[in-house]
Amino acid sequence: MSPEQPKTAPKNGALRQKIRREIFAWFWVVLLFLLINGTIGQARVIPSGSMENTLLVGDHVMISRIGYDAGIPFTHWHAPLWRNPVRQQLIVFRPPIAGDPPDWVKRVIGLPGDTVDIRDNAVWINGQRLAENYALGNTSRPHFSEVKLPYKVPSDCYFVMGDNRENSYDSRYVGCVPRPNIIGTPVIIYMSLDAPGDAWEPGQIRERILAYLNAIRHPGTIRWRRIFRVF
Repeated sequence: MSPEQPKTAPKNGALRQKIRREIFAWFWVVLLFLLINGTIGQARVIPSGSMENTLLVGDHVMISRIGYDAGIPFTHWHAPLWRNPVRQQLIVFRPPIAGDPPDWVKRVIGLPGDTVDIRDNAVWINGQRLAENYALGNTSRPHFSEVKLPYKVPSDCYFVMGDNRENSYDSRYVGCVPRPNIIGTPVIIYMSLDAPGDAWEPGQIRERILAYLNAIRHPGTIRWRRIFRVF
């Protein structure tokens, strides 16, 4: 037996023990993130331009569910809580359409009991013109829609619109959003990447990975000024 062997074995053992501790620590970090992501907050990537210029395609936002919705991670069980959105607040919700589409982000325009109308390139709530310095493009009535304006918002329901009025599929077309569909509200942009829009569509894992790798190689694709913007 060479004299080096007794010294090498303890070093190898210490290294293996350190690796096990690191793996164990990261396991709990990941588990905690998944639990927080499912019960307190969630992360979302904006896939479309319906909320420009408030939210851009490729903005990564953290969603707060506190007070709005409670759910069990990895299940479809959820329940609405005590908080209700206010007018002109951004919300994340399950769209009131058939199938299982991804969550939408829009702005609350009409509250339960409100009468919403669109005329003169503006939104009118209960006969009063709504001031909207965030709106982009012309605010017009939809040409083909089952929603008839003026529209009386039912109880426990919310009329929502995208800020990019000429490129938003919203309550003008699909009607109001039931309160149980509301998941939460965006609170902060934690990352923003200038990448092809299809990279952020559901199921586009390869394109999304390529977008992240491209950001590492070309940091100029990161919109640094948008990071940590709060709402």
